[in-house]
Amino acid sequence: MSHTLPPLTALRAFESAARHRSLKKAAEELNVTPAAVSHQIQILEDMLGVRLFRRVHRGIELTASAEIFFPKLEEGFDCLRQAVGRLRDHRGADVLEVGAPPSFISNWLMPRLHRFVTACPDIDVRVSTRVRQFSRLPRGPRGDVASVMGWVDEVDVLIVFGNGGYPGMRVDQLMPLTVTPLCSPALLEGDDPLREPDDLRRHVLLHDDRGVLYEGPSFWDMWLEKAGVTGIDTSRGPHFWHSIPAMEAAVACKGVVATTKELARLDLATGRLVAPFPLEVRLASSYHIVSNEPASKREVVRLFRDWLGKEARTAGAGRGDGDSRL
Repeated sequence: MSHTLPPLTALRAFESAARHRSLKKAAEELNVTPAAVSHQIQILEDMLGVRLFRRVHRGIELTASAEIFFPKLEEGFDCLRQAVGRLRDHRGADVLEVGAPPSFISNWLMPRLHRFVTACPDIDVRVSTRVRQFSRLPRGPRGDVASVMGWVDEVDVLIVFGNGGYPGMRVDQLMPLTVTPLCSPALLEGDDPLREPDDLRRHVLLHDDRGVLYEGPSFWDMWLEKAGVTGIDTSRGPHFWHSIPAMEAAVACKGVVATTKELARLDLATGRLVAPFPLEVRLASSYHIVSNEPASKREVVRLFRDWLGKEARTAGAGRGDGDSRL
């Protein structure tokens, strides 16, 4: 015996017609024609092998089989309605769940988020993060796909560093990224002042290993190649899976880090870090705004995505990078 359930459309048509005892009222409720309701009921009757309605002078009435069938089906649809209602009550029409890596939240999003909250005070913004286990992810351009696809359904908007090809998702690039060396201003002076790229051979190299994960070559290898510097052992120095500890080590004068300047704007503005060289190398990877299809249709999501794009454009216009970017 087959236990395949009949189509939901046919079950819904029967449930509505049985509840109203009317094909016309069921059609109005479902926003279809009475003929369409009748057709779906016919499909259901053919699949079940029973007659469900009898036509009477003033409309329709349930058969004995339908009287047995209808109460549990009605109960099932009522449970579905309650489930959807609970979900809507839990999320709320104006609740916005945002996910992003900790480095992006602390160094880029949080210093700006007050502007969105001020502009949209009725939206309850909830920000969460996740420390991705980079050491367990495959290397190369698609190393981030499984991680992103496992995270995106938990939030309305996900902001991630990667290559952007996430199947079935609404994806927009937030900003292009460049990589350049950063260090404490103390390293510009002293016994081994950092004044030319070749001086890096006398300094500790700090590694933001996002380059290895997403780009293939390390950030240091990419930058030194563009700078025309050879003979520096880029395997030496401590490695960090995340940019925050890498930049904090640079602030503490533990070495020079090659990283994305866009996340270091506050440290650069306050003088905790400096960019000793003008050369910036553009990355293939960037930050992307990712949402699944149902979430992307919500008005609060549209507002937030538009705001993120505006903030990124404003930040980009104020960089003052000139022709130093490659």
